[in-house]
Amino acid sequence: MSKKQVIRLMVVLLIVTNIITFGLTNLMSVTFSNKAYIPLVEYNKLKSVYNEFSKVMVVEDYVKENYLRDVDEKKLVDGQLKGMLQALEDPYSTYMTKEEFESFLQQTSGTYAGIGVVVTPGDDNLITVVSPIEDTPGERAGIKSGDKIIKVNGVEYFGENMDEAVKVMKGEPNTKVSLTILRKNKENKNNIFDIEVTREIIRLVTVKSNIIDDDIGYIKITSFDELTYKDFKKELDKLGKRNIKGLIIDLRNNPGGLLNICADIADELLGEGDIVYTQTKDGKREYLKSDKKMVDYPLVLLVNKGSASASEILAGAVKDHKRGTLIGTTTFGKGVVQRIKDLDDGSGLRLTISEYFTPNGINIHGIGIEPDIVVELTEGVEEIGVNNLKEDNQLRKAIEEIKTKIK
Repeated sequence: MSKKQVIRLMVVLLIVTNIITFGLTNLMSVTFSNKAYIPLVEYNKLKSVYNEFSKVMVVEDYVKENYLRDVDEKKLVDGQLKGMLQALEDPYSTYMTKEEFESFLQQTSGTYAGIGVVVTPGDDNLITVVSPIEDTPGERAGIKSGDKIIKVNGVEYFGENMDEAVKVMKGEPNTKVSLTILRKNKENKNNIFDIEVTREIIRLVTVKSNIIDDDIGYIKITSFDELTYKDFKKELDKLGKRNIKGLIIDLRNNPGGLLNICADIADELLGEGDIVYTQTKDGKREYLKSDKKMVDYPLVLLVNKGSASASEILAGAVKDHKRGTLIGTTTFGKGVVQRIKDLDDGSGLRLTISEYFTPNGINIHGIGIEPDIVVELTEGVEEIGVNNLKEDNQLRKAIEEIKTKIK
């Protein structure tokens, strides 16, 4: 090979090498002499992320170096994540630690240890009782929908740290927990008092049925958990075998629960059509529908301020389909839907991802559903349902209404 040919070959090899090197450095990072070379696009992304989160890192480093006490790094991270969700100013969106997430999932499964109240962060940043669960320590202690729990065991809690308060309210069965309650009196003035509640293992029997006056079926649904539809279907079939002529479904003080379970129950009661539809911020809709098969009993639903979320979906579908009559007082007004996301370390978050609309396109968030027949519960009545029919004027009105439908 001549000298000229060798030089030409070297030039070609150099050009090819440069082309390959240029291509690789635009596709992947290259390490050389303890330095990493990455594509410009990736560099700009990393720079953007750094600029966005540098303040967080500065504050975290400053706290670790200068805070008077020892710093738990895991708690710092959990606090950052909790703060991120709290910044949404949405009481239904929250980050949960591993322990909190396990507790949350346990509640929807139908069994947990505690006092049996469903709470939510209120607009006033106070822990607000949506409703006590029927036949639980909380209900027997006299806790009511709308009560504010301002202290647990003497420690003050707010809506922003409600999960911590819930954790304290739970505990070993047969142990006691003290609650400080703020309740508005008849003059709309604050009444603050303490109550002591004994914790129990709470197996949420969410469906109970009875026969009234020989031919009226009565089903009480206290929440919508994983077992509720199965129990509802069993009780409905049982009433059917008793040859009932009308059906009353009591959703009073039912704080809601799982949307799919609510839809399954609605499908038993409605003919073909929409049950509910959800809509995301970008306008994407998802419809839940019922088929033609249904029970055709005359129907009355009982609702009140403690009827929320999934209860309102069922009530709204029955009302819009003109399938039955709603009796009681205006419902709670929760018209948004949350998605649960579990994270790799066992923690999780609940995030509001859509709002729901009744079949007629009505969103009831912050408004509630107005009953067809408004009946205020007689003042001073502590127990509702068939066991206190004499004093439960709302249920008596429902019986009166169903009898007119049967005739």
